[in-house]
Amino acid sequence: MANDFSREEIVLFDQVLEGFNDACIATKMSKVFMTNQQTMERTGDQIWRPQPYIMTSYTGNDMSSNFKDVTQLSVPVSINQQQVVPFQLTARELRDQQQEGRLGRSAKDKLASDINVALTNTAALQGSIVIKRTVAATGFDDIALCDSTMTVLGVPMDSRVYGASPSDYNNMASNLASRVLDNSKSLKAYERAYIGEVAGFDTYKLNYGYRLPAKTAVTVAIQDTGDLAYVPVGHTVTAAGISVNTDNRYMNIAITVGSGTVAVGDAFTINAVNAVHHITKQSTGLLKTFRVAAIVSGSGGSGVVTITPPIIAPNNSFPSTLQYQNVDAAAVDGATLTFLNTVAAYANPFWYGDAMEIIPGRLMPAEASGMAIMRGTTDDGIELTMTRQGLIDTLNTKYRFDTIFGTSCLNPELAGIELFSQT
Repeated sequence: MANDFSREEIVLFDQVLEGFNDACIATKMSKVFMTNQQTMERTGDQIWRPQPYIMTSYTGNDMSSNFKDVTQLSVPVSINQQQVVPFQLTARELRDQQQEGRLGRSAKDKLASDINVALTNTAALQGSIVIKRTVAATGFDDIALCDSTMTVLGVPMDSRVYGASPSDYNNMASNLASRVLDNSKSLKAYERAYIGEVAGFDTYKLNYGYRLPAKTAVTVAIQDTGDLAYVPVGHTVTAAGISVNTDNRYMNIAITVGSGTVAVGDAFTINAVNAVHHITKQSTGLLKTFRVAAIVSGSGGSGVVTITPPIIAPNNSFPSTLQYQNVDAAAVDGATLTFLNTVAAYANPFWYGDAMEIIPGRLMPAEASGMAIMRGTTDDGIELTMTRQGLIDTLNTKYRFDTIFGTSCLNPELAGIELFSQT
């Protein structure tokens, strides 16, 4: 039978869970999607989530030729990360009950940080809206530029969040603190380097952050013959007649590289390919920004890369392109790629709330297997498990704190990064 926890250990776990709840900033910045754990086990910890529909409208009364199929898109999400803090204490160390408490609190801090980093790194690498600033972070203007860019692209105006590296966040707070200290907001910025809500974004200071390296590729051009565009499909049918969902967040393009290399995370624009408003489909006059999501083949001179989002230009032969159009024209063979991450810098992520998602999981170690097991759930649904087992040969006691989860960027076009001090 499993050993019982002592009263001190139960109190410790309750304190750790409470602190873990407070430290999981990521769950407050994103949407938490709860799953049926039995179903997740049977599906390999993966489930497909539907993306919001975008419908097409037409002008006039006669709609005879406009009744077209509607394409529902979906994306896969998975519980694919397990973070564990294991440690052991000797019988002598256990004479000091504070040992457990200090280690437990440290475990809580590390696991909460792991979740926060996982979410913000996902946004920093997959968010396709890229704001390039040639100056250091200054304050309102920086976040207001994110607001105006998202708004002109048709991103919903509610539930927007922005996470900044400590140096960038404090530069923004400095701008606010330098104003006349006649209100609580500027005083709080001065006393606590806190800025709160700015330009429609809830802002967060990250004590970590993904640092995007500077691009090394110098001249890059598309190598595909003819126009290059993507047609969204809800599913494909295999040779065996089985319908398989399709992830429409990515597409592959062939490129030639004059010098240097292309890397995952690189941000770029394509000559003469402008972004459109997601709903109205009107051109914004702004070059569409893309990210390199994977290197499929090749290095150096030429190869194939996966980019996000796909280039979706209108094509009356494919109704789904009218629904999900995101550019005013297809890319063409020989079009040049201009990279935006010219200087290594923190990629400050921002997104519309529902674009980023955390998928909590649950561990079920056998209760009657000689281990003492305790589990608890935060207010946002993240589960923490503490397990203890004694070793009779050494009188040592092993402890471990576990949490399993997944993170997903459901729609890269509703998320992005802001880079400062670029050339």
